[in-house]
Amino acid sequence: MTGSYKHITVLLDEAVEALAVRADGCYLDGTFGRGGHSRLILRQLGDSGHLLGFDKDPQAIATGQALAAEDGRFVIVQRSFAELGEEIVSRGLVDRVAGVLLDLGVSSPQLDDPERGFSFMNDGPLDMRMDPTHGQSAAEFIASAPVDEIARVFKEYGEERFAKRMARAVVERRETQSFTRTGDLAEVLKVANPAWEKGKNPATRAFQGLRIHVNNELGDLERGLDAALDSLQIGGRLVVISFHSLEDRIVKLFMRRHAKGEADNLPRDLPVRTKTFEPKIRVHGKPIFASDAELAANPRSRSAVMRIAEKLR
Repeated sequence: MTGSYKHITVLLDEAVEALAVRADGCYLDGTFGRGGHSRLILRQLGDSGHLLGFDKDPQAIATGQALAAEDGRFVIVQRSFAELGEEIVSRGLVDRVAGVLLDLGVSSPQLDDPERGFSFMNDGPLDMRMDPTHGQSAAEFIASAPVDEIARVFKEYGEERFAKRMARAVVERRETQSFTRTGDLAEVLKVANPAWEKGKNPATRAFQGLRIHVNNELGDLERGLDAALDSLQIGGRLVVISFHSLEDRIVKLFMRRHAKGEADNLPRDLPVRTKTFEPKIRVHGKPIFASDAELAANPRSRSAVMRIAEKLR
């Protein structure tokens, strides 16, 4: 199914403003999606500016290729932002990047298209891969993983407190019939969850855990943050929008660690050079959340948290 699904870019103006776009700068949009942030960045770039977009999703890449055909200052690359370091080296852009934007999580078109298998709201194939041509699908993981591994994914990535009980229910059912559809899995998870949260489907947390695992989202985030910091020039900005606590915790700790200096984690009496104490980044202000107007227009923005840092050395 192709992408006629609407996507509303979260924190659009705030994120691009946080990048402090220079007309002649080189910028990276690590999560192109449907190009909302990229288009606004391009409007602020001059003729000598450049923007490089990354995405794993083939539908996002198709949208990016159309934009690249319209605007020669833009290039789209089909790979994870975790690999942006390698891409920067291959393109000769080391120390030339003025800003990196990461808008994490899953996009509305991915959630709303049943054929992508991200959501149980509309029944579809149990896939969940951002790039459906690579890696193990959710159905393949559920079909082969041991019960303890399924429980770990539900608990660690979905923060599901009944993870073990729900994992056992999945394994018991797959012995007689494999899971191929999102609706089928959601029903089994729902029955196995003994404490339903008001206003939330009982399968929500388990589905989140599966999606994060299948796409290695947290591992990619950790690699991507390191690569982004290494790629930035002095004074370059890193802007990250997170949508759940696991992501935001990684971003917050990453920025805190580099803002305090490397010696913050060393033994107190260990002899170190003065430079070791110098921070690599400065964190700009407090976390930014969606405004009341944006929340009213796009309820999916309610969990968005944006953090901003500037490279110092």
